[in-house]
Amino acid sequence: MEKFELHILGCGSALPTLKHAPSSQIINLRDKLFMIDCGEGTQVQMRHTGLHFSRLNHIFISHLHGDHCFGLIGLISTFGMMGRTAQLHLYSPGTMLEQILKPQLEFFCKDMAYEVVFHSFSPNHSETIYDDRSVTVKTLPLKHNVPCCGFFFEEKPQLPHIRKDMIDFLKIPIFEINRIKAGGDWTDTEGKIWKHEQLTIPTPPGRKYAYVSDTMPNEKLIDIISGCDLLYHEATFAENEKARAKETNHSTARQAAEFAVMAQVKKLAIGHFSARYDDDKILQKEAKDVFPNVILCHEKMKIVL
Repeated sequence: MEKFELHILGCGSALPTLKHAPSSQIINLRDKLFMIDCGEGTQVQMRHTGLHFSRLNHIFISHLHGDHCFGLIGLISTFGMMGRTAQLHLYSPGTMLEQILKPQLEFFCKDMAYEVVFHSFSPNHSETIYDDRSVTVKTLPLKHNVPCCGFFFEEKPQLPHIRKDMIDFLKIPIFEINRIKAGGDWTDTEGKIWKHEQLTIPTPPGRKYAYVSDTMPNEKLIDIISGCDLLYHEATFAENEKARAKETNHSTARQAAEFAVMAQVKKLAIGHFSARYDDDKILQKEAKDVFPNVILCHEKMKIVL
């Protein structure tokens, strides 16, 4: 199968610590890079991954709290110094990100050779905000104290593999192979029709990744992400801080796991850890008591879907 990797650049919450960087992730899907959130220092964290800056063309910002977007202007400026010419697309709830960044771009980045393109979306309902031959990206409306959305990446299935034994047996010309892979049949020299399904081997279904950023538990998302391969869900607090989680519109690790059970996902990754915890494994243990397949995120981690 082709590449679908999740790189964790930062999984801490608002208060900076020496242990965690602020929120940021990169999805490497078939060697195209998509960034989700861009906290302070993200470009330095990206250096550690070895991923090529030039392959990053789309950045999705969940909401306008600093720990999710303070790294943007630095990253944009660095792209300019590297001689970038390709457009950079930024996606965020509403138009506030454009209003905030444009004065900074005019002051710090006025001589850049590339264009920053802003895309706004509503935080109130799910919608498709990106679509290409490989993937569709939908928004996931969340319950936070500012407009906030998660993101759902749904890989499009790859074309089926052609059966080499059938190519040889039927003497199918090479130039016909792509047509057959795309769904075509083949008629042999005696007029017999060989169906597409007889000539190909199906590929696995497309993989699905859900990013649920800062939020109170939100059961309305279950139908959208049901059965996905990997769910990242914020787990800012332990259960003894449940009241604090509710007050700040966040989730506990146990609540993240309960959501994973309801959505019947295959794996759960937790992050956005509060600075109050010296040992994040406390949060992993509380989540595992409810949902066994829990990944405790840390910087420089790569998760292969």
